[in-house]
Amino acid sequence: MVRERRGNLAEERDRLVGRRAELAQVARLVRRTRLVTVTGVGGVGKTRLVRRVADELQPDFTDGAWWVELSPLSDGSALPYAIAEALPLQDQTTRPMLEVVAEYLAGRETLLVWDTCEHLVEDCREAAATLLTVAPGLRILATSRRPLNLATEELLTLDPLPVPETDEDDTADAVLLLADRAAEAVPGFAVTGANRDEAVRLCRRLEGLPLALELAAARLRELSVAELNQRLDDRYAVLGDTDGPDYDADPPWHQALRTAIGWSHELCTPHERLAWARLSVFAGSFDTETASRVLADERLPGAKVPGLLAALVDKSILTWVPTAAGERYRMLDTIREYGAHWLRGLGEEHQLRCRHRDSYLALAHQADAAWTGPEQIAWYDRMSAEHANLRAALELCLAEQDGPAAQELSGALWFLWFACGFAKEGHHYLDRALALDPAPGLIRAQAVWARGVAALAQGETETSLRLATAFRAAVAGDTDETTAFAAAYLEGSSLALRGRQAQAAEVLDAVPHTRPAGGRYDAAWFLLRAGRAFVHVSLGQLADALAVADELCAECARRGEVHARAYGDYVRALASLGLERAEEATAHARTALDGKLRLHDSTGIALAVDVLASASAAAGHAEQAARLLGIAEQVWHALGTPQMGAPELVAAREACEKQARAALSDRAYDTAYRTGYDTDLDTGIAYALGGS
Repeated sequence: MVRERRGNLAEERDRLVGRRAELAQVARLVRRTRLVTVTGVGGVGKTRLVRRVADELQPDFTDGAWWVELSPLSDGSALPYAIAEALPLQDQTTRPMLEVVAEYLAGRETLLVWDTCEHLVEDCREAAATLLTVAPGLRILATSRRPLNLATEELLTLDPLPVPETDEDDTADAVLLLADRAAEAVPGFAVTGANRDEAVRLCRRLEGLPLALELAAARLRELSVAELNQRLDDRYAVLGDTDGPDYDADPPWHQALRTAIGWSHELCTPHERLAWARLSVFAGSFDTETASRVLADERLPGAKVPGLLAALVDKSILTWVPTAAGERYRMLDTIREYGAHWLRGLGEEHQLRCRHRDSYLALAHQADAAWTGPEQIAWYDRMSAEHANLRAALELCLAEQDGPAAQELSGALWFLWFACGFAKEGHHYLDRALALDPAPGLIRAQAVWARGVAALAQGETETSLRLATAFRAAVAGDTDETTAFAAAYLEGSSLALRGRQAQAAEVLDAVPHTRPAGGRYDAAWFLLRAGRAFVHVSLGQLADALAVADELCAECARRGEVHARAYGDYVRALASLGLERAEEATAHARTALDGKLRLHDSTGIALAVDVLASASAAAGHAEQAARLLGIAEQVWHALGTPQMGAPELVAAREACEKQARAALSDRAYDTAYRTGYDTDLDTGIAYALGGS
C-alpha cells in the first residue's frame, strides 16, 4: 500500500545532476541512524542533496517529512519556534516550546530536516538530544558545515562533483552540471567538439564545486567558455594558488568557490555590488518594495533597485521566488556571507541593519493600521512571508538592549501573535522586550496589551487579567478613545474564558456600543463585540447574542474585515444551535470556518469545527458529528489547550460526544472519531466545509 505523503517539502525546481551514490548512502544512513548530518564546504550542494533524499524518504514516515530552514535565525532561542512553525504545531500554552515540540513528536514517525545548522550548532545539538530522547520514531537529517557532535550522529562529508580525468571526457558530473545550467542561461547551449576542451578546463579550474559552476554558467550569457576561462585565469594569477578547501575559515570555505564568487562580484557593476552587499542584511526572502526602502540612499537611488534585483537574478546572485504575497527574492547563504563580508568592509553593516529594523518597524505599523480593512488577507500573506525578517529586526532590538524599539515593534505586531497563530512566539519576544525597559509610556502600553491578547490566545487568563489591570493604569488619561475598548476587551474576554460571565458582561458593557472613529486600537471594538456576543450566549441570551453578532458581521462586511467577522459567524452558530436551528447553525459554522481558514487561525478553526460537530449531532447526523470531533481534536492537540479552557466550551464538546455516542454504539463512535482524527487535516477541513 502506498502511504500518504505528508510534510512541507517544496517542489525542487532544478534537476539534481549526479550524486546517485551519495543519495543512496544518505538514505541508508537515515534508515539505520536517528541523526545524520551532511557536512561539507559552502556551495558543495548539501541542501539540494538532502532535499532530494527527504523527498524520496517522505512516504516512509507516517507523520511526514518536515523542512526547517535555519539560516534566517540569528539567535538560537528561536530554534524551537522555527521547528514548531514548520510542523503543523501551533501550541498556545505557556510551556517551553522545545518541551511542546518533544511531546508532539513523541508518538509520531517523523523526519525533520534541519538545513544550515553551522551558526547554531550548540542549540541544534541540545535540541536534537532532547527530541531524539523523547521521540523514538523521530529521525533528524541535517546540513551543516560543522558536525553537531552528538554521540549518535552519523556524518557524511559531501565532496565536489567528479571532474573530467581526460580532456576528452565530457561525461563527468561536473561537465554535465555545467551544461545543464548553461542551457538554462543560454537556450541551445551544449558541450560540443568546439568547446569541449574549454568546458573541461573550466570544470577542473572550479574543482567541480556545484555553486561555482552554476555561477559560471550564468556568465555564459555574455561570455564564451574560452573567455570565461581567461577571466578566471587572470583572477587566479592575482590571488595565487588557492586550490582546495580552506578549513581554517569560519565557517569553512572552498577557495574555488571564494574565487568564483569574487570573480562574479568583480563582473558586477558598482551599483550591483553595493546592492549585493546591502541585501545581505535580509533574513529569508524579501520583496522589491522593502528592498528599495533598505537599500536606497544618495549612493544608490531607489528607482534603480528593481532593475538591480533583476540583474542580480540574471547573474544567479539572487533567486526569484513567486509566493502568495507576490514576487520575492532570496540569496543563497554562501553568497549572502560574501555580501556581508563586503558590507563590513564598507563600514555599513550596523547602519544597514538599523535601516532594515526601521523598515520592518514601519511595515508593522502599516499592517497594524490596515488590519481591520479590506486588505487583511493580503497583509496576513505579506507578514507571514516576512516572518524571518521580523524576527531578525526583533533580535537586533534585543541584542542592542533597545527596550523602546523592541516594545514598539513587538507591540505593533499584536495581530501576528493574536490572530495569526503565533501567540507563543509573541509571548517569547514581548516578555524579553518588556523586561528591557520598565519606563511607562504609550509604546510600552501597546506592548503590554499585545502581551495580554497573546496570553488570552494561550488560555493564560490569569496573566491576561493581570495585564488588563496594568494596561488600564498605563493608558490612564490617554485621550485616544479606543484604549477604553482595548482595556474592556482584554479584561472582559479573560473573565468570560474563566466562566465568570456576569462580571464579563459588566466590563464589556461599560464602554459605548457604537464604534469609535478610529485610533491606535482600532481592532478592539470588533474583538469586544465578538466577546460580548459570546457572553450573551453563555448567559442564555440568544436573541441578544444574534443581534450583536449580526451587527458585528455587518460592520465587518462593510469594511472587508475577515478575522472578527468569522468570530461573529461563530457566535451566530452557537446562538442558532441554542435556538434549535441546526441547519442555520451549520451554515454559520461553515462560514466561520472558511474565514478562519483564510487566515490560518488554528484556534478559530478548532472552535468552528467543534460547533459544526454539535450542529451535526443536533440534526441527527451522529456519525458525522463524531468524525468532526476527531478533526477538531487533531487541531486542539496541536494547540495544546482544548476549547481554550473555557468551561462552557468544554461542556458543549462533552455534550456533543455524549449525544453522538447515544445515537451510535461506542464502537461506531470510536471508529468515526478515529477516522476524523487520523485524516490529513486539509482533507478533514474540506469534509467539514461540506465535501465528501
